[in-house]
Amino acid sequence: MVLVLCNELGGNLLEPRRREQLLRISRWAGVSLLILGILASLSFWLRRLPYEADRAIYGYFEIVGSVLALTFAANALVRFRGKQDRVALLLAHGFVVAGVLETLSGLSFYFRLADAASAPVAVPLEWTMVRTFLAALLLVTLYVEHRLPQPRNPRRELFGTIVIVIAVMYLTVLFYGAAAYLGVPLQTLMSSGSLVPRPGQLLPVLLFFFAAVGFRRRLKDTATAFDRAIYLAAAMNAFSHFMASQAEQLFDAPSALAQLVRVSSYAIVLGGALLDNVRLFDQVRHMASSDPLTGLANYRRFLDVLGTEMERSRRTRRPFAVLFLDLDGLKRINDTYGHAVGSRAICRMADALRSHCRAVDTAARYGGDEFALILPETAAEAAACVVERIKARLTAEAEAPMLSASIGVAVYPRNGDTLEKLLATADRLLYAMKKRQRRRGGKKAWKEVAA
Repeated sequence: MVLVLCNELGGNLLEPRRREQLLRISRWAGVSLLILGILASLSFWLRRLPYEADRAIYGYFEIVGSVLALTFAANALVRFRGKQDRVALLLAHGFVVAGVLETLSGLSFYFRLADAASAPVAVPLEWTMVRTFLAALLLVTLYVEHRLPQPRNPRRELFGTIVIVIAVMYLTVLFYGAAAYLGVPLQTLMSSGSLVPRPGQLLPVLLFFFAAVGFRRRLKDTATAFDRAIYLAAAMNAFSHFMASQAEQLFDAPSALAQLVRVSSYAIVLGGALLDNVRLFDQVRHMASSDPLTGLANYRRFLDVLGTEMERSRRTRRPFAVLFLDLDGLKRINDTYGHAVGSRAICRMADALRSHCRAVDTAARYGGDEFALILPETAAEAAACVVERIKARLTAEAEAPMLSASIGVAVYPRNGDTLEKLLATADRLLYAMKKRQRRRGGKKAWKEVAA
């Protein structure tokens, strides 16, 4: 009786999951049928379109694609240097090989084309091999990233990726060589009038399709512009080779569309790499000028801003104020509550400064428990108001332990006409307040120290 009841409950619990799986499968099936219908209609229309691409424009697209491939390789190497991204390194080496080979084969092909009386029917073997190589490399990249651990030695990583790229290229050449030896020249295989005039182009279609599926799943973990661009480029190349499989002549409408989509995919993957490199450079610049714990400006950024404010104050004849703040009793907090609470206390102090900053103000973490605040175009009276607001914010916090800070205020140029004098005055006034608080027995009393 109990077993029957458990089985019934288990079946009822699994029913929603099964329904969800069936719904997902039916949705994918519907989308797939719709895409196949669109592709069939498009190919049917293009094959009957009386169009022949200009040979010179077709050649320009080939050269542009090679340049884009090499440019992407350079940007992918920059990404690897910044993030040690194995995917970027593998694709960089692969696109270098593809760009060089496509350039050489393209120039050779168009020299032969200039001497020919009529347009050739067969796609050059080098083009088919290079694009199959790229598709296979995308699949191998997914496998390597998922299965092999990341080595700690960058030189070993560089050597390993070169070996992988050479191996994939060798296997691609070996495959096409074996096909030609067995009498199946895939690049010239033609079946005019059939549903697929060039069945030899279906191999890269399948490879790029599975690569697009793999990179689509990978977006769940890494959804950067670089990864999205690779996924989109793989899907576009699958579509491009499907259109190439519908071409009966090298320069007809399906072939021209395939060339346009392929070059566009290179432009997209290059754009994704550029956008992601810009994001990485912004992150590096932010990390170079900010404190990693609090997000405030670091000591270097503080000095740069201070020098800029001094130059502007000399031009405008308007003062500015500098606040030095020292978090009281940080060592006691660390010893009593632990270093995690001490780090949290530092962040609370940073939040108090950030909440009372204008857009033109600069809050910085000067040292371990020392902070600074630059207030442009601020006299002593306005700086005193800022000090009171910071005091009130710390006093009103309900989070334990209760925080207090010693504060020194210096105003330029009254308290110092050079950077060293200004900072020395603020530091001296800060420690004068700290001494007063110590003489009062460590009470959380405040006394403004301003010149």
